[in-house]
Amino acid sequence: MKKTFNSDKEKIRVAVLGMGRQGQIHSKNIAYRIPEAELLCVSDISIERAEKVGIEGVELYDDYKEILARDDVEAVVIATSTDTHEQIIKETARAGKDIFCEKPIALSLEAIDEVLDIVDENGVKFMVGFNRRFDPTFMRVKEHLTEGNIGEPHIVNITSRDPKPPHLEYLKVCGGIFFDTSVHDFDMARFLSEEEITEVYATGSVLVDERIGELGDLDTTMITLKFANGAVGSINNSRKTGYSYDQRVEVFGSNGCAIGNNERPNRVELTDPKGTHKDVPLYFNIERYPEAFFGEVNAFIKAVYNDEEPPVTGQDGRTAVVLSLAAQKSYEENRPVKVSEIG
Repeated sequence: MKKTFNSDKEKIRVAVLGMGRQGQIHSKNIAYRIPEAELLCVSDISIERAEKVGIEGVELYDDYKEILARDDVEAVVIATSTDTHEQIIKETARAGKDIFCEKPIALSLEAIDEVLDIVDENGVKFMVGFNRRFDPTFMRVKEHLTEGNIGEPHIVNITSRDPKPPHLEYLKVCGGIFFDTSVHDFDMARFLSEEEITEVYATGSVLVDERIGELGDLDTTMITLKFANGAVGSINNSRKTGYSYDQRVEVFGSNGCAIGNNERPNRVELTDPKGTHKDVPLYFNIERYPEAFFGEVNAFIKAVYNDEEPPVTGQDGRTAVVLSLAAQKSYEENRPVKVSEIG
C-alpha cells in the first residue's frame, strides 16, 4: 500500500555500507536532511574510518553482513568500492532490503543481469547512484528540453574532466576510464536528450600519467555519439585539468540551446587592464555536487517511503555499462560500434 509521509508515521530505517567520502556524505544527508529516514548504522572494513561518520546514536560495524542480518534495517545504501558492488547487492536483495548503490552495478553484463534477476526475485527496490541527474544546473537544462524551449535535440555535448587522477590503487579496481568516468556522461546524455544512444566511437590517449597506461587504461578520451532520432553528441574526459573540476553540458536543438556551465565559489568578476577574471570552478565532486548527492538519496528514500519505482533504475545502470563496453570495444577496434553489438 502506498504510504504518504507525515510526522506521525514511522521513518524508513537505513544503513550505509562503506565510509569513504561518499558514504559519509550519504550518511549525513540521511541523518540530518531527510525527515522520512532514520540512520541506524554504518559499516566499513576499517572501524576507525567508520567512526569518522561522527553521528550520535549511529551504530558502527566492521562487517556489513551483521547489518544485513538485522531485522530492523529496511533500506541499505551501498557506497563500498566498485569491485564489491555485485556481491553486496546480491546479499542485500536476498536479505529483503531495498537498495541504493553507487555505480556501476558490476563490470560485466552477465554479472549485472544476474544481479538484476536476484533483485527482481526478491521484490526489493533498487536505485543506481547517477547523482548528476539531480544537480540543479543540469536539471534546469533538462527542464528546458521537456518544456519545449530548445525544440528537438540535435547535438548533446558533455565535458567531464577531473582536477587530478585518483590514486593508483583505486584505478586498479575501478574498471577503467570508460566505466569510471564516461559512464556518468553516458547516463547524462540519455537523461538530457531523452533519446537512446545507438552508436559510439571512442578514441583516447595516455597524456597525464604513464602509470595509468601501464595499468592498461587511458586518461584522455573523446567519444562521439549517435542517438536513435539521428541527433549526435560528444563526451570528452580527462583525468587531470591542472585548474579544477570541469563539468559542463550543452543541448542544442531546433529552436534553441541550453548550456549548463561550471559552478564557481562566487559570482564575482574582476575587470582590470589585463582583462576580466573569475575564480576557478569548484574543485572536485564533493564541492561541485553536494545538492546532487542529497537529491539522489532523497529520491531513493521517497521512493521507498511512497512505494514507488526509484527514478534511476537497474536498467538505467545496465544501459550505462553497455555504452561503456561499446566505448571500450570501439577504442580497441578503432571503429564506430553499434550498441546493438553489445547487448
